[in-house]
Amino acid sequence: MNDKIYTFLNSDLLGKYIEGDTTPKETELVENYISKFPEVEHAYNTLQHNLEIMSKYHAVEAPTSVLNNVLLELDKETPVIKLQQENNTHKLWFRFSIAASAVAILFACASFIFFSKNLDLKRENQVIVDEIFDLRSDIEQNNNRLDEVMSQFKQLNNPETQKYIIKGNNRAKKLKTVAYINPKEKTSMIDVVSLPELPQEQCYQIWAELNGKMINLGILDETDKELKSIPYTENALGLNITIEPKGGNTSASLENSVAEISLKSRE
Repeated sequence: MNDKIYTFLNSDLLGKYIEGDTTPKETELVENYISKFPEVEHAYNTLQHNLEIMSKYHAVEAPTSVLNNVLLELDKETPVIKLQQENNTHKLWFRFSIAASAVAILFACASFIFFSKNLDLKRENQVIVDEIFDLRSDIEQNNNRLDEVMSQFKQLNNPETQKYIIKGNNRAKKLKTVAYINPKEKTSMIDVVSLPELPQEQCYQIWAELNGKMINLGILDETDKELKSIPYTENALGLNITIEPKGGNTSASLENSVAEISLKSRE
């Protein structure tokens, strides 16, 4: 990464652009960087994604209360039984019983409706709570990933970082990886460019040579085509990539070496 991209990413222009606070000149500059540099485009997409998630999070509203619906049900027209004064006490009691039964049925129906809607409300609330937790987790992961990318950009741009291109030998001519080592910050990263396909029972493993011993730095995977950190080895004399059994090996099979490079500390 050149100084211009690094300086641009450390400014607040991307954030201002997403929020619509840039001047026409700044807008033209930001859009020019996004179209030209993949690093800037990646940072822009990540920030925009985070903003969309936060907007969705703040837009969550509580479901409408069911109390008004229950009241509407109660306000509907209900049959009114007029009691006419009769001399026959038995008929009067009979009609009163019918009216009371109707009222009881009405309240039973209203209670059932309220109970059902209350259950629905509880379920909706639980779904909202789960979604909020998921959103918070996604936001945290995205922020951590953005911090990691920015940290990698800083390491790559550090003048103390040394770049080593590792190419395969006749056993793996298409193998190519790039190691970035900073002896001052004591950091190491590896970028897998291409790895020839291996049988399922085998894998590639990278080692650091130190005092005649091979120190395991991890397994290389074709699917992991991103910068990733590997253990830093103080005073390492070289790096070696070998073919090992699936899952890795505790000691390097140097007879199966497919790539090797000396580090500057050997000179």
